[in-house]
Amino acid sequence: MKASELRTKSGEELNKELGELLKAQFGMRMQHATQQLQNTSQLRKTQRDIARVRTVLSQKAAAK
Repeated sequence: MKASELRTKSGEELNKELGELLKAQFGMRMQHATQQLQNTSQLRKTQRDIARVRTVLSQKAAAK
């Protein structure tokens, strides 16, 4: 997911996306802890996507 794609979304859509990413991250952390996660690089990608969404949200809030 790119930041330019995120900037076109509304604040409500971004909050929904953030919630989905946080749930996905939690699930992956649990799988990793129980040695069931095959692709461990997904954890880092999801973490970075969460940071992107939070950054765009804060930018939108600062612009108001």
